Amino acid sequence: MTQPDADPFARFAAWMTEATASEPNDPNALCLATATPEGRPSARMVLLKGVDDRGFVFYTNLESRKGRELTANPFAALCFHWKTLQRSVRIEGPIEPVSSAEADAYYASRARGSRIGAWASRQSRPLEGRFALEKAVADYTLKFGLSEIPRPEFWSGFRVLPERLEFWRDMPFRLHERNLFIRDGAGWRVEALYP
Repeated sequence: MTQPDADPFARFAAWMTEATASEPNDPNALCLATATPEGRPSARMVLLKGVDDRGFVFYTNLESRKGRELTANPFAALCFHWKTLQRSVRIEGPIEPVSSAEADAYYASRARGSRIGAWASRQSRPLEGRFALEKAVADYTLKFGLSEIPRPEFWSGFRVLPERLEFWRDMPFRLHERNLFIRDGAGWRVEALYP
């Protein structure tokens, strides 16, 4: 049944608030799953850096494996797992790039060392040795000195536009609670799922 007033974003925000209070490290950590153009899946952990009524935002080097996969096949799945709360949230949908203004604002909020690291890391490509990374960090530190560090063109973010969100809660005897929100026009169809 379609329930225009059902708001999975409000539920997610409430659960994230609880996770922030109870998880010892990175409550915003999520598993991001992408696929190659041939359909081969790959997954890795990233950090959620924003959520709004459009979707869920994370940032990366666009030339990394995930960046290339999302460019070639613009769909993703996310999975949050909060062990202390015994809850998880799964999200699926197409992706869109964030605007340059959004990427610039988030990049500017990062620690200076993280901004230099974005320039120095050739993310996902072979590293000939730790010294090569440390040298690149030193070179970019020298290059930028005390000046502002601009966002590299190859570094930005993506927004996952959810079509499906599943909220899972641990229950006794493995009779877990599962609620699936499926985008349905301007609202959401909500289904309870067997555990």
